[in-house]
Amino acid sequence: MGWARKILRVNLSNGTVKSEPLNMDWAQKYLGQRGLATKYLVEEIDPKTDPLGPGNKLIFATGPLTGTAASTGGRYSVITKGALTNAIACSNSGGYFGAELKFAGWDMIIFEGKAPKPVYITVVDDTCTIHDAAEIWGTSVWHTDEWIKKKHQDPMMHISAIGVAGEKQVLYSCIVNDLHRAAGRSGVGAVMGSKNIKAVAVRGTGGVKVKDGHEFLKATAAGKKVLQENAVTGAGLPSFGTQVLMNVINEAGAMPTRNHRQVQFEGAHAISAEAMATPRKTDGKPNLLTNQACFGCTIACGRISKIDEKHFTIQNKPQYWHASGGLEYEAAWALGSNTGVDDLDALTFVNFVCNEQGIDPISFGATVSAAMELYDLGLLTKEQTGGIELKFGSTEALVKCAELTGKAEGFGKELGLGSLRLCTKYGRPDLSMSVKGQEFPAYDSRGIQGMGLTYATSNRGACHLRSYTVSSEILGVPVKTDPLTTEGKPALVKAFQDATAAVDSTGLCVFTTFAWTLNDIAPQVDAACEGGWSPERMLETGERIWNMERVFNMRAGFTAKDDNLPPRLVKEPAQTGPAKGLVNGLDKMLPEYYQLRGWTTDGVPTNETLSRLAV
Repeated sequence: MGWARKILRVNLSNGTVKSEPLNMDWAQKYLGQRGLATKYLVEEIDPKTDPLGPGNKLIFATGPLTGTAASTGGRYSVITKGALTNAIACSNSGGYFGAELKFAGWDMIIFEGKAPKPVYITVVDDTCTIHDAAEIWGTSVWHTDEWIKKKHQDPMMHISAIGVAGEKQVLYSCIVNDLHRAAGRSGVGAVMGSKNIKAVAVRGTGGVKVKDGHEFLKATAAGKKVLQENAVTGAGLPSFGTQVLMNVINEAGAMPTRNHRQVQFEGAHAISAEAMATPRKTDGKPNLLTNQACFGCTIACGRISKIDEKHFTIQNKPQYWHASGGLEYEAAWALGSNTGVDDLDALTFVNFVCNEQGIDPISFGATVSAAMELYDLGLLTKEQTGGIELKFGSTEALVKCAELTGKAEGFGKELGLGSLRLCTKYGRPDLSMSVKGQEFPAYDSRGIQGMGLTYATSNRGACHLRSYTVSSEILGVPVKTDPLTTEGKPALVKAFQDATAAVDSTGLCVFTTFAWTLNDIAPQVDAACEGGWSPERMLETGERIWNMERVFNMRAGFTAKDDNLPPRLVKEPAQTGPAKGLVNGLDKMLPEYYQLRGWTTDGVPTNETLSRLAV
């Protein structure tokens, strides 16, 4: 129970679809979603395959708690070899698509091969159909969503789609579902585009069975009570969303600013959660209209915003006059602090463009920031940017870059390469603030030391969602640790990584872990699924998943040399704030981390470790 016990396999090359039983032996070892789909991927593809070639596979996967009464049980993940990184990729999304896929009776869809021409796929309960996408190829996510619902006369369909960016292989393009929820990182949208898939539309009329309904409702009710009573999940996130962090991180001296040249942004207050809720001087209305929840979520951290219709960014662009997904912290940072832009409505507009065309705002903003530094140093000229004066703080430049990158036109094609390839092209790869080719999120690791080790060792490239030590180092959850020291951070990072891998495999949102531990989650999994799921087993499952991902990456060609940070973070001290004078102490943390993992001094999982975990 919990699992639907079947998967849908779509061979795009020959246009066939078939149902097959879920491998329950693997389900007992890897649980679901991130873990289980990654197991399928690593067993079925060559780790050295071209991410954009037909040998790669694309998997949409749910967890056993997706579609259930568990709070936040609406998640699904897209698993593949990442176009941006050449590493294992697993990108998690909320909204309603995941639950709908489970209601249709599927644990996952595996797409293999490449369609000879653009297609979209509909899944209506047991029926899967491949359709010609000629009429919607070259259009936006928003247009695609509307067109498919009208075409099939079903407004209740839930759709995951790519925009023009995914079609044209912008390397950090994403897959957007429900208009503004996204499997956002590592270039999963580019992989989808390389297979000529425009969209996947799902309609399910079934339900999800659990092992013990009485115990499951008891466990989920207890979990919801914990979320409601917690200051972060019961008050902070519903009221302010993830943007609650903007001023907090800035004051902590860990706000990456202007391509990590600085660690604090003087304009942070102007693009913060508080600013979003404050009426504008121009029209007396706030940027933020309301919050919004994904399927089954009792937190409701999503934002719905509307821009001043007279703002220069949306004049004569009626598609942006409606309310849509508002800024979250990572996007506000990447598009704002990191580029030096503090125009709240302009940032909201650029975020809308990212949703509309399907590009990751984190990698996009970080790539623009790197390009601005190249421009500042004279390594990029106005002629090379197509006339864009690419200065830090230029709202007009940011907006133009977003519009061009979303359609992979002009200088947008170069920005679509990501910061590492762009900076390498212009002779300064060190200016790419990335790990394994994936750009950093919104935390400077000189001011939050544990995040440096988190970024360096993340299997999918720089990522905060694989080990959110900010929770401990800044927010004091589950225990307060000093953000300015390296002591104890290797054990902290490992614990977060293993626990997060388990949570990502359940179908639940990782934001629940601001309040929940595995002691809250395991009873829900155990009541839904057979097999006996204790907190200890959950943690071991997470460790198994982490090592499996590591082994895949090493077979793909990654080594310990890739567990590194850009020179700026380990050689150039922070200039202001609590971390003034500090660099990141990765060199102190990494050897201990390898030892705790049961890896060699070269970062290779030992046979003993792999045997213990049965990887």
